[in-house]
Amino acid sequence: MTYFLHSPCSDCIAANMIFQQPQFSPVIAVSSNQWSTGICGCFDDCSVCCFAIWCPFCFICSTASEFGEFCCLPMIDNCACTPPVSMALRASVRNRYGIQGGLASDCMYVTFCNICSWCQIARELKRRPTVQMVVNAHSSDESTVEVG
Repeated sequence: MTYFLHSPCSDCIAANMIFQQPQFSPVIAVSSNQWSTGICGCFDDCSVCCFAIWCPFCFICSTASEFGEFCCLPMIDNCACTPPVSMALRASVRNRYGIQGGLASDCMYVTFCNICSWCQIARELKRRPTVQMVVNAHSSDESTVEVG
């Protein structure tokens, strides 16, 4: 036979409890060795997908700029069968965030699914935190400060 003890404190705690639903956070921090979304994950971030569909050149240039590259650099891709800038940027994103993969898969994605590859890169840049290094060039000692 089980006996339950009733105390005045349990009534007080139950009366003062506030139940709150977790709030949706638009930024999802990822720290994995995999891509945070699939190559066809357009519905994971519809704003990225819409931008890529309606204005692909602006989207690609904007994504390259967000990664820290010269914004017009992807225009070189129009001169080659396998887009060299797309492939280099995809490999750089993998390298920066420690994402598994290889150049063979990068080559296949940028050659046959180029805009989807750029969308995946843009989603990754939005979801992964970046650590920027600020170097003080005016000081005689070579000190660096992390800004995060």
